[in-house]
Parts: sequence; structure tokens; C-alpha cells
Amino acid sequence: MMNRRDFITLLGGAAAWPLAARAQQRPAVPVIGIMGAASARSYATQVTAIRQGLRETGFVEGQNLAIESRWAEDQFERLPALAADLVRRQVALIITAGGTATALAAKAATSKIPIVFLLGFDPVQSGLVTSLNRPGGNLTGFSAFSELLNTKRLELARELVPNSVTFGFLGNPRNPFAARAHQDALEAARARGIDLRIFEASNAQEFPAAFRAMVEARIGVLDVSDDTVFNNGRDQLVALAAYTKIPAIYQLREFVVAGGLMSYGGSNDYRQAGIYAGRILKGEKPGDLPVMLPSRFELVLNMKTTKALGIEIPPNVFARADEVIE
Repeated sequence: MMNRRDFITLLGGAAAWPLAARAQQRPAVPVIGIMGAASARSYATQVTAIRQGLRETGFVEGQNLAIESRWAEDQFERLPALAADLVRRQVALIITAGGTATALAAKAATSKIPIVFLLGFDPVQSGLVTSLNRPGGNLTGFSAFSELLNTKRLELARELVPNSVTFGFLGNPRNPFAARAHQDALEAARARGIDLRIFEASNAQEFPAAFRAMVEARIGVLDVSDDTVFNNGRDQLVALAAYTKIPAIYQLREFVVAGGLMSYGGSNDYRQAGIYAGRILKGEKPGDLPVMLPSRFELVLNMKTTKALGIEIPPNVFARADEVIE
């Protein structure tokens, strides 16, 4: 015979069962990984743009989406372990920020989890995809084709400081693709009759020495390559450029907001990556989505910095500016 205690226990279990069943029937929230070679702080604006793109496709973090972030803090050797960690976490998708090395680390870690990359170099030559229009496999994303941007920034630099004899290019020797970036910059300079000197810094501690070398070489204008180390240290780079009075051109608008002279680069790249991620989460295959190229390029100027450097922006350059920061 069932006693009162057994009856209450059974009743409690019966009452709890529908709740447990309903909990099990709730659809799981997809988890995506964002992985970068730099730091979360330096990529805060870009991650916000990724979230915007996801939101436009119906995915909102904390509601129907979770995000796991992994940052290498400029230590490229950490990238394989970070990628492997996201794979073990069984994320639904990985977004890689901060260059080709990050994307290659993610590709080496998984051939099944979709990957949306953001990088500067040609992804076909880098071995990430088989073609731009039909990437195939589990990768797609965005390429800024930085080698083309370097050429354009050199042309802008010559317009900005027409009497300059020697130009500088700042690169990071620890970046696996540094040699190629330097070669692209040198070839672009030679084709335009520009004397270009390569300067290197692999961390923030080496920035001052690089600028001292530029002063000794009498660099008239500097092109700063798109690299996670420089993106991380943009405030220090902008301060050193101001202190040494070397006009500098960057790829990201954030440098100009921080007080840099000029930037020239693609716009809305990270938002588009978020949109691609949302489309893949809804069922599209990454291999069927063409690799995106910049839809337009933005020229941003900081007028306060031009005055501090004693530079008069040529009218034709000023007229082409998409944004002028006073």
C-alpha cells in the first residue's frame, strides 16, 4: 500500500517531469567562436560590427546566440591552441579576425566547422580557398587585398607630401606574412619611382626604436601596415608619429579617430562578416558564398593633426575625403 510520503514523492516527480521534458525540448542556442591574433580591446569596434551583422540576420547574443572569444594577444604561436579549443567547444561557426595566420590556424583545426575569415591578403594564394567565387570547403569570408591598398596609400602619401624624397613602411617581422607585405610595398614603390625604406617592430617596446630610425633616415611620410601588433598599439603609434612629426597613413579609421593623420581602407568589412555568419547559421554553406571584397574604400582625414604637422591638404585629396575629423 502506498503511504502518504510515497504519494507526495510520486506527485512531485510527476509534476516536475513535464518541466524537465519542456526544458529538453527547447532548441539549443548556437554558440559561435570569434578568434583573433590581437586583443579584445583593440578589436572592440570590429566585434561590435560583427554583432551588428549578426543582429541584422536575426541573431542576438544573450537571446538566441552565444559567443565565445579567444584572443592571442599578439602571440601568433598561440593561434593553433586557441583554434583547437574552439573546436573542442564544438562551436557552430568560427569567425577569424586579424589576418591570414589566424584563418590558417582555424582551417588546420577543423574541416567541418564553418569558418568566416577577415584578412588582408589574397585567400587563394594563401591556400585558404580554391577560388573567390566558389571557395569550396568550410571557409569563406572577406579579403581587403592589402597589397592594393598599400599601393593606393603610397599614391596618397606622395600627393600629401610631394616634396618628400624618402618614404617609410612599418611592418611586423613576426607576422608570418611580413616578407610578402614588405615585397608588395617595395614593388609598388619602385613602380612609382618612390624610395621606400622598410622599418620593423614586433611589439610595442620596439616602436620607439623604429621611429628613431625613421628620424635618422629623414622619412618624409610613413605607411603603417595593417597588422594586429599595430592595431593593438595604435595610441602609442599615433603619439610617436606626432612627437617625431612624421606624417603617417593607416588602413583603419580608428587610427585617425585616435589622432592619426589619414587612413584609407575598406568599410563595413566586419559587419558583412557578421551577416555571412548569420546566413551560414541559417543553413547556407560557406563554400557556396563568394569571398567578399571591399564594396568601397574610405579616405578619412584628421584636420587637427594636419595643422599640428604643418601640412596643407591638397584640394584634390580633401575633395576625395569620405570623412573629415575636426
